[in-house]
Amino acid sequence: MSGHEQADLPGRLSAAHRTIDGVRVVTLHGEIDHTGKDILRDALLSGEGTARRVVADLGGVSFMDSSGINVFVSAHQHLNDLQGRLSIAAPQEAVLRVLVLIGVDTVIPCHLNREDALNA
Repeated sequence: MSGHEQADLPGRLSAAHRTIDGVRVVTLHGEIDHTGKDILRDALLSGEGTARRVVADLGGVSFMDSSGINVFVSAHQHLNDLQGRLSIAAPQEAVLRVLVLIGVDTVIPCHLNREDALNA
């Protein structure tokens, strides 16, 4: 296991990551908004040299605004340029609603759970 950023305020985004079979799995907790966008970006892309496939586990994310959408789309494009890919796993209902409303789910694969994302 490597990397973990602690949340110092309730709702603040925290990220932990580990590599499973060459896939970088980023587990997120809290809210993805303007104050957490840098944490999200760093968590998704900081290990790109070793893992070009990234799964973002959103099971612990209760809220996401356009800041998070922008980071996900940017990370998706960046990983695609490197012949990699980004997947989203386990979004809670409120977060999934945002992803579907904006159409992110048509660009970035969204899976019901982490296992499905890893096996896709």
